[in-house]
Amino acid sequence: MVKIWLFLMIMSTPGQPSVKYNAVIYPTEDYCMMARKGYMEAYAAKTEEYKLTMKTEAHCIPFESFPIKGMKAPIGA
Repeated sequence: MVKIWLFLMIMSTPGQPSVKYNAVIYPTEDYCMMARKGYMEAYAAKTEEYKLTMKTEAHCIPFESFPIKGMKAPIGA
């Protein structure tokens, strides 16, 4: 088993009966947190009008996984 990080983005829009989500996996917490920071900074840079039409949250969630082909933590991570 290996530890990986799920970067989960949750989005809500007015009048919709459900939320939308997108997720990406990262091999380290640092990579996941950098992705989260970039995502939230991009959202913060949007206009107030845009923010009235979409709310979002992002989380980095650790979990154990079977090894994933092609996903390796960088040396020293």
